[in-house]
Amino acid sequence: MPKLNAILAVEKGRRTELHTLITSLHKSTQQPSLMTGHHKKFTPRREDGETFPDDSQVVQLTYESAIKDITGALVSLLDTVATKDWSNCQARADVVVDGKVFLPQVPVTYLLFLEKELHDLQTFIEKMVELDPAERWSYDAGTGLHQSDPVQTQKTKKEQRPIVLYHATEHHPAQTQLITEDVVVGHWTTTKRSGAIPRPRKKALLERITKLGEAVKFARERANTIEATEVGAGRRILDFIFEGTQAEGPVTK
Repeated sequence: MPKLNAILAVEKGRRTELHTLITSLHKSTQQPSLMTGHHKKFTPRREDGETFPDDSQVVQLTYESAIKDITGALVSLLDTVATKDWSNCQARADVVVDGKVFLPQVPVTYLLFLEKELHDLQTFIEKMVELDPAERWSYDAGTGLHQSDPVQTQKTKKEQRPIVLYHATEHHPAQTQLITEDVVVGHWTTTKRSGAIPRPRKKALLERITKLGEAVKFARERANTIEATEVGAGRRILDFIFEGTQAEGPVTK
């Protein structure tokens, strides 16, 4: 009996083979020139009359030969996929994390699903914005946000004031000029808030996803080493379609 992983290995090749054959025959069976022919024989009116050689065109393709070629490849693929799916119903394995059974006897189809979902979740976490490492953050349970240490900055305002360029004398009045200067009018106290993920938290999540993902992969590989249940569904299906016959009895071998 073949192993399930061996069936999985040949399935892709048989799908490709069938697709190539169907594509070729699909085009050919739509060309009348390939499926028609003739034989022409000339008979003169008189025995001594002029004669001409026979003219023939061979039929290059028949519907029966096309169906025979298709059914040969299709039976092989149908049986391969049936064997895989029948066996998948029995293929199970424990997901083991840190030496302990985390999920017992998981079907291989669910292991495949879980493996993909964990990969997508890993990508989701990896792309999350992290807290700015240049800031010191603390968690505020009241808001559910991280907040930075308060930082104080000055608030200034531009004001004009006169300055004396030349003091008044007995002969000349004083000369003044307006200048603009920044005057501190108060200060801002800024506390940054963020909903980004802390780097240690992201690292921990990714490590657990990776650990579980590896455990799922190993379980799937173990599940795929069971002996496959060989199934002969293809010939029964195609005999019903093309021959009108209906077989009896089990399809498993």
